[in-house]
Amino acid sequence: MRRTASIVVGIGAAAVAYGRWVVPRLLRWGATDEEVTGPYPGAALVPEGKRSSTMAVTIDAAPHEVWPWLVQMGWNRGGWYSWDLLDNGGRRSATAVHPEWQDIAVGDQLQFSALGRVMDAYRVAVVEPNRFLGLYGCTDLRGRWLDPAKPRPRSSMEALWGFRLEERPDGRTRLVISGYQTFRPRWVERFVASWLLVSMSWPMQARMMAVLERTVETAAGAGHGSGG
Repeated sequence: MRRTASIVVGIGAAAVAYGRWVVPRLLRWGATDEEVTGPYPGAALVPEGKRSSTMAVTIDAAPHEVWPWLVQMGWNRGGWYSWDLLDNGGRRSATAVHPEWQDIAVGDQLQFSALGRVMDAYRVAVVEPNRFLGLYGCTDLRGRWLDPAKPRPRSSMEALWGFRLEERPDGRTRLVISGYQTFRPRWVERFVASWLLVSMSWPMQARMMAVLERTVETAAGAGHGSGG
């Protein structure tokens, strides 16, 4: 009985520590106070949305050298630059810019591949070349797409996943990944978004940032833009 009580107390203490010290750090990985609390594009696309986590990295390349890597994201395109076994069907994400994947427009549907299935991921919502790419999603809690023009069901998720590029005075690029999200019912937003979703999405997005930083800098340094 004492052992069970000790386990319960230990789990409770770990949960408190995770919520108090770990989650706040994951929610702003690499980002400054201004990047976390300042204005961020796309709020109007998710009217009831709350600001999601903010992650940022400085890339040793100009915005116009980073942008082509963002617009070629997606399954059967350049991949997601993350853990390819989990979101790209095991296919390696692109290591170079491909001209055939550079045409992207508002309304385009992007996909990912997981567990042997190819599924809709996000739709392109905002395209501001060399400045901002906004990807929009509106699904039920099982991941099935919903028509954003129709009333939302009782259980749903709506989000904007944004990629903002800012040129620094030294010519490098600050990539700030953030957005807005809302869940229904609200208890899902309070619990899942703050705990489960952060734990699942942080490793993927942190990996994405690290891969983008490395591959973009390598390509910019080598002076090539296509072919791998």
